[in-house]
Amino acid sequence: MPQITIQKRPREEAVVTQRKFFKKTARGKVIKVLRERYLRDDVYCGIVDCKTCSDGVHAVLPPFGDLAHKQFPSGHYVLPDTNIFLSQMDLIESASFVSPIILLQTVMEEVRHRSLPLYSRLKALLKADDKKVWVFYNEFRSETAIVREEDETPNDRNDRGIRKAVEWYNTHITLAHPPVRGQRTGPLVRVILLTDDAANRQKAEADNVPCVSIHRYVEGMKNGIQLLDLLSATGSDELEPTRASTPRKSLYAEYLPAAILIAGVKAGELHQGHFNANQYNYLEGTVPVPAFSKPILLVGRENMNRGVHGDVVVVKVFDESQWKAPAEEVIDQETTLKNDDAEDSGDDADSDLEFHLRAEAKVLRSEGLNIISSAEKQPTGCVVGIIKRNWRAYVCHLDPTSLPSTASTSLSTQTVFALPLSRLLPRIRLRTRQAPNLISQKILVTIDRWDAHSRYPEGHFVRALGTAEDKDTEQESLLLEYEVPYRPFGKAILDCLPREGDQWVVPPNSDTDPVWMDRLDLRDLDICSIDPPGCQDIDDALHARHLPNGNIEAGVHIADVSHFVHPDTPMDSEAAARGTTVYLVDKRVDMLPSLLGTNLCSLRPHVERLAFSAIWELTENADIVNVRFSKSVIASKAAFEYEEAQLRKDDPHRNDSVTQSIRLLNSLAIKLKAKRLAAGALNLASPEVKIHLASAESSDPIDVEQKELLETNNLVEEFMLLANVSVAKRIEAVFPQTAVLRRHLPPPKVNFEKLQDILMKRKGLKLDVSSSGALADSLNKCIDPMAPTFNTLVRIMATRCMLAAEYFCSGSVSRDTFGHYGLASPIYTHFTSPIRRYADILVHRQLAASISHTPLHASLHSKTHVERIMGVINRRNRMAQMAGRASVEFYVGLALKGKTEALAKERGKKGIKAEASVIEEAFVIRTFRNGVGVFVFQLGLEGLVTFKHDVQFDADNYSLTVPSASSGNVTISVFDKVKVRIEVEKDKNTQRGRVKMSIISPIDSRGL
Repeated sequence: MPQITIQKRPREEAVVTQRKFFKKTARGKVIKVLRERYLRDDVYCGIVDCKTCSDGVHAVLPPFGDLAHKQFPSGHYVLPDTNIFLSQMDLIESASFVSPIILLQTVMEEVRHRSLPLYSRLKALLKADDKKVWVFYNEFRSETAIVREEDETPNDRNDRGIRKAVEWYNTHITLAHPPVRGQRTGPLVRVILLTDDAANRQKAEADNVPCVSIHRYVEGMKNGIQLLDLLSATGSDELEPTRASTPRKSLYAEYLPAAILIAGVKAGELHQGHFNANQYNYLEGTVPVPAFSKPILLVGRENMNRGVHGDVVVVKVFDESQWKAPAEEVIDQETTLKNDDAEDSGDDADSDLEFHLRAEAKVLRSEGLNIISSAEKQPTGCVVGIIKRNWRAYVCHLDPTSLPSTASTSLSTQTVFALPLSRLLPRIRLRTRQAPNLISQKILVTIDRWDAHSRYPEGHFVRALGTAEDKDTEQESLLLEYEVPYRPFGKAILDCLPREGDQWVVPPNSDTDPVWMDRLDLRDLDICSIDPPGCQDIDDALHARHLPNGNIEAGVHIADVSHFVHPDTPMDSEAAARGTTVYLVDKRVDMLPSLLGTNLCSLRPHVERLAFSAIWELTENADIVNVRFSKSVIASKAAFEYEEAQLRKDDPHRNDSVTQSIRLLNSLAIKLKAKRLAAGALNLASPEVKIHLASAESSDPIDVEQKELLETNNLVEEFMLLANVSVAKRIEAVFPQTAVLRRHLPPPKVNFEKLQDILMKRKGLKLDVSSSGALADSLNKCIDPMAPTFNTLVRIMATRCMLAAEYFCSGSVSRDTFGHYGLASPIYTHFTSPIRRYADILVHRQLAASISHTPLHASLHSKTHVERIMGVINRRNRMAQMAGRASVEFYVGLALKGKTEALAKERGKKGIKAEASVIEEAFVIRTFRNGVGVFVFQLGLEGLVTFKHDVQFDADNYSLTVPSASSGNVTISVFDKVKVRIEVEKDKNTQRGRVKMSIISPIDSRGL
């Protein structure tokens, strides 16, 4: 028996190895916490072939470090402090930053406490193949572990620990390379402390610890000129000052201290909410808060006080005598602030700035003349503090007018404006040495700060995306703007796939095979799928058949994705982070690797596939007798497109079993929909168009048309809704605290006030919003015999008054808020699309556990975990929808541009000199004091027509009167039909084709 030796730690080491502190519990009780750390002398340094360390199998730091830096020709490693990672992550992530990095445990923990998003990026950096990063656990190495001294702040303690680690590393390298007698010893590789903290550098220099600021370090790098542009404006205290660096007067009020903000919100004197910029008027914004039924209005840039769209802000509400109403006017930032000087835009003394301030003040005064009579006033206030910034990397392009003509080819540092893709964002001041090369390029820019004396936020260049209007560049820009994760799936994720790859098949039916455990064999059923054209990720399939007792069996069979995607695996984590598949016009960004999404999980015809089935017994009147859920194996008999299935259903000569199944499903779907509508479900609408591409191989759009909905669309929709409701009831009954559900809250009645007023005044129609049923009845009555599409238009406008549906955890909200307003269902979830929605995968796991098929993973018993995942999924879902709409808008512009060019070419052949353009009929859906908003139903397009000359605006009656020399005064009101000319011009913000509309009837607006 081996001898066991028990070693006791010396008492004098306790001060280093023990951490003692007091903390207050939620109930107010003070407890003492004692934490122990075990120090070692064998924590590896990470340098390859280190002679003084053992077990260096996974070392990543090259023996001689980086030899390419001008200041450190003998080789070096960099050891950044916490603030470098907090402010210069874009630089560190750059593929051009190749220096080997030592990442201290102290720094990692401090980054985690300061910023979880940056901590996630830091962890991703460790896995990057093109980076050499070594994590050194300095808090557990006996020579580098330190204890906080009396009266020492936590920040000073961490800085001292970082300096000690640098000092130890350099000593350690010296010991690993002892001098050899008779040989000349050259300079050794060194570890360099990277810090922008001047005090930390002074202390390091006093201790002979090599250190340098990030700015000076980058200057000495091989590609330093390009990398200097990546430096954050907040990070370095050595950035080159601008011309406007003299003492400046504040343009905005300073923010209140955090303690006052929190106390004010708690007392109800201040209000917290998300800042929403106005897309039509850059001088207005709103902040919805629970205390008021209408959002708080912010008028003027001083009152918006450096708020950026999406920021969580704190607002002070003015006295009611100062409340205003939103301006009914289109105010474009580009028009008001043209010729603004980027270099001088922060200098309050500059005469050009004074001119622009007066111009904005004049616009606000002109708004004020119309406020009293224009609409009902709402709470008005100003931003007094920021709780959380929503800053990120924005897709922009450089404003060429901000680049001095004398510097159009110079590579010296210049201050220019970056114009974000989104009109909701302000211009960003940017200092760059690459300005001439970046003109006409799409670039990525991050905001660093917005000082009280600067009119615009300041940021730094991250990277160039490519030439504007190039399809690949526009596609990447769109994905980045809406934060869609589109990186390729990594090796760890792909390793989670079946080893057989695309050769995987369902094994033969066997009682001993785990795949067949508790699975129904449904391969003989006449199951088919019905999907949009070109669908490859087939989530769902259906069947229906008559039962001997006279009832009908109907089944929905959903791809069993949870069989392949297991909890706590890299693939599951990636799917949770992506949240959803994103569908663009000519591209799909998958949530799961394509081997699953378009192959092994896709319910292809004539192939055996694993499924999760919901099977109902229904009466002839579509009343549910019972429902059962089971894992299954199916073999779909056919995969139809909507139109193909419709033709098959309507063909009297077809009577095969699959066709009869479709007809039976359709008859049930009609009755199910009638029951839903009778219960108060809404039949809403949204503008959906179909874009025709030149060919299957080409992504060139040639035409656009409104999507046509067929009976088979409704057939699939009704059974998916039925499955989702049935599954929701089941999982909520079994897991009442953590069921993954989806709800649609009733919209506040105030959301409909304007639409109700417009309908009453313009059409004499009443819109009852007292309940979803009353609203549905009202919408059915909104008919104009002269305009068949009027009812659909009203439904589109009503949809915009709704709140967005959201996923939630059943135990996090009260039971009476579970309902889905639009569907008039007391409970709902998503079960039917697990290939493209992560929420559905979670629902599958809960449903499998509810039928005792698979034990539920511990994470889905945690309400906190489910709430966190729901927050991510809701956000990803919103961004995916916006990305899809932006993609359609871009391709509609390309299609119209191509159509216009084709018309011009055709007219040129015929010798016709008249300009070629697309003419379409449109509805007026909004009026402004200087323009109208129009909706082209045929193209699903919304546009803005503005008038430069004064027109008579009647806000109360939603109309404006336009003077015309030929036909006298012409009045245009909401819901009027007009003819518009549609052209495509280059948008100043997006730098790509933008649809521009002008009215040609009943008046030509181009001269106005």
